[in-house]
Amino acid sequence: MEKEILRAEHITKSYGEKQVLNDINFSLKEGELVCLLGVSGVGKTTLFNVLSGLTAPDKGKVLLASENGFTDITEKNGMLSYMLQKDLLLPHMHVVDNVALPLTLKGVPKKKARETASEYFRRFGLDGTQNKYPAQLSGGMRQRAALLRTYLCGNKVALLDEPFSALDTITKASLQEWFLEVMEDLGMSTIFITHDIDEAILLSDRIYMMTGSPATLTGEFRIEQPKPRNQSFTMTDEFLQYKKDIRRLLFVDQIAFS
Repeated sequence: MEKEILRAEHITKSYGEKQVLNDINFSLKEGELVCLLGVSGVGKTTLFNVLSGLTAPDKGKVLLASENGFTDITEKNGMLSYMLQKDLLLPHMHVVDNVALPLTLKGVPKKKARETASEYFRRFGLDGTQNKYPAQLSGGMRQRAALLRTYLCGNKVALLDEPFSALDTITKASLQEWFLEVMEDLGMSTIFITHDIDEAILLSDRIYMMTGSPATLTGEFRIEQPKPRNQSFTMTDEFLQYKKDIRRLLFVDQIAFS
């Protein structure tokens, strides 16, 4: 049975008089890909900032699996890998040095860090780009580089904040299929946030619905279709039924909290 690797317990957060998150509870298992699905502005990024240790919750804890059970990592930076919507590649550095940055920041000599990073370039579809600059890459290639950099952080859990939202439809579809294959191959435990229902169904093992103001988790969907999946899954009756059920819950909750 898959082991839990991360828990969020009773996460509550306010900014001044405005409460953003209310009693958020969820878990992530090893090798699992879990989506937090909600409309723009509902508080998804605020929750990620709490999970990553960048923001302190008013209440609640973030727990990460360790040899002796679970360790409280609330307010501790660097325990989880975190990829923002923008790739944030440094324009003055070659792609290989951008990707190897997590290693050099940990004290790995530059030459060794480059060699280690380069070992993954073919698997991430980046072979031949090592000595290019970010401006010479397409949007899809930049996201691949950012994902590899996130992986090389070496943490057990990766947080991805709408990683494909800036891409055109065709590039996005291609990158989603590739992402499923590489995450399956590497066995990464991942939480990603999106407001795209199709993306959530295509990529996720489980989907948590995040709705309301303040935001709460109001539903959970388990996607039973085996992974990796491809775009043909989006045209099946099973996919359309998931979409109908999710849209129905999202619509009802938005009306209830408006």
